[in-house]
Amino acid sequence: MSDPLDPSSRAAVIAQDLRALVGKVKRRLRDQASVGDLPPSQISALLRLEREGSATTSDLARAEGMRPQSMGAVIAALEDAGFVTGAPDPGDGRRTILSLTDECRTWIRESRAVRQDWLSRTIQARLSAREQEEVAAAIVLLRRLVEE
Repeated sequence: MSDPLDPSSRAAVIAQDLRALVGKVKRRLRDQASVGDLPPSQISALLRLEREGSATTSDLARAEGMRPQSMGAVIAALEDAGFVTGAPDPGDGRRTILSLTDECRTWIRESRAVRQDWLSRTIQARLSAREQEEVAAAIVLLRRLVEE
């Protein structure tokens, strides 16, 4: 049986379904580790520091599309949690350079391991070998959607 939708409508349906599914996958992964203990703004700041390295509060605010005052509150909470530390900028002592603590790096690594383990076990338990191959092939296609 052929698909009655025109290509544009078909793409819109696929996009809607994919967006909803990715959201569910993200929530399930988030539920598997203690990441849910932090609000999204704090998680985003931590992951940016991990990915891009040390930065100032202003740099983070700009990158996250937040006001510096709002990012300041995010950073204060992360400092209180022991996840971020600040040091004077060697080039400009008025600025503070923020970095992840070793405790935070360990927390990130352990959280990822928990989520990876859950997803691996779920794939193995719920999908046949053939279905696992189909998912692997779909990942190749999905990667093309986001790579530039």
